[in-house]
Amino acid sequence: MTTLGTGFARVRRWLRDHPLAFDGALAVAVLAAMIVGSFTDPNAPNGPSFGTRTPEPASVVLMVLGAAVLVLRRRNPMAVLAATGALTIVEFVVVDPPAPVVMSAVIALYTVAAATDRPTTWRVGLLTMSVLAACAMLFGASPWYSQENLGVFAWTGMAGAAGDAVRSRRAFVDAIRERAERAERTREEEARRRVAEERLRIARDLHDVVAHHIALVNVQAGVAAHVMDKRPDQAKEALAHVREASRSALGELRATVGLLRQSGDPEAPTEPAPGLAVLGELVDKVRRAGLPVEVACADRLTPLPAAVDLAAYRVIQEALTNVQKHAGPGAKAEVSVIRVGETAEVTVLDNGTGRTEGAGTSAGGGHGLLGMRERVTALGGTLTAGPRYGGGFRVHAILPVKARTGEPESPGAAGRTGERP
Repeated sequence: MTTLGTGFARVRRWLRDHPLAFDGALAVAVLAAMIVGSFTDPNAPNGPSFGTRTPEPASVVLMVLGAAVLVLRRRNPMAVLAATGALTIVEFVVVDPPAPVVMSAVIALYTVAAATDRPTTWRVGLLTMSVLAACAMLFGASPWYSQENLGVFAWTGMAGAAGDAVRSRRAFVDAIRERAERAERTREEEARRRVAEERLRIARDLHDVVAHHIALVNVQAGVAAHVMDKRPDQAKEALAHVREASRSALGELRATVGLLRQSGDPEAPTEPAPGLAVLGELVDKVRRAGLPVEVACADRLTPLPAAVDLAAYRVIQEALTNVQKHAGPGAKAEVSVIRVGETAEVTVLDNGTGRTEGAGTSAGGGHGLLGMRERVTALGGTLTAGPRYGGGFRVHAILPVKARTGEPESPGAAGRTGERP
């Protein structure tokens, strides 16, 4: 049974790839059916009988022509229908008794209905049915009310209906296939978008971790090198801060890279993501690095959504890192986190006098402000950063409490002139 099904499928594929061969075989089959029908007398006394009559030579010629023209039915179905219809009319008018040349017109009408649209099928089908049935009734050898004449009307009507049904089913199957292909493309695009978003998120987290801790290490290492000879105790303390900062950086990097090495969906992390709850530890590290920081949190007891809490922490971390790197000696920083209606506002100010650079606008520029903007914009908030009037720098982020974390992230505009990387 399986072998028979495989062979049938192979033959079907071959015929689909060679339509002209299929149409030739169909023409031969229709010619054979018409010839067999021409030997049948439907009006015999005891019912239809075979072999009681023979077709006229003119009928044989018309049957051969009607079958031969079917070979071109796919190339020009309207012309083939017109030709077979004309041959059928000639058969009704000239030959008595007529042979079933109308079978070729039935196949041609089916082809027109399967290859065109429904309005065309209705117009052409009704015209063909009416003309052929009228010719059979007016010029045929049988009375106008005979079964043969009604059969012409019925067979042509069924041919149009069958062709329209085949065309509708083919269009339905094509629509399903197109929807499936579109859904597959959509899934692939969604997967690529999620991969890109995840890569961007990991890049931001790595940048925040590395930039902050390396900035602390750089500052403390500079202090240790400066006081190594004259004040070894202070140098020892600075080196202890270096060791602590490097240990924290290694811990966070290990946690981030550990998620990347897991196969399948990662499990929930064993440690919570950093947020405003550990803001005090961050500020203490910065203070120990030599940057005075004042903190004002007016709404400590009201928890924020996890995504907003993490974004606020990262904004503060990156802003303080930029102050350490670029504000210059003697700078101070102020951090404030307040709730205003349905938003949380994070502000980081400094009074530094160090150099400023455009964020990401020059070769080798950093991505600190760009990363902050991406975080805030992804949640539906806004971030502004720029020099303050009278000196210093200001970073201000407005985060909605109900974060729109499902929206695609927008990289946002690059930093304006005067922003720090």
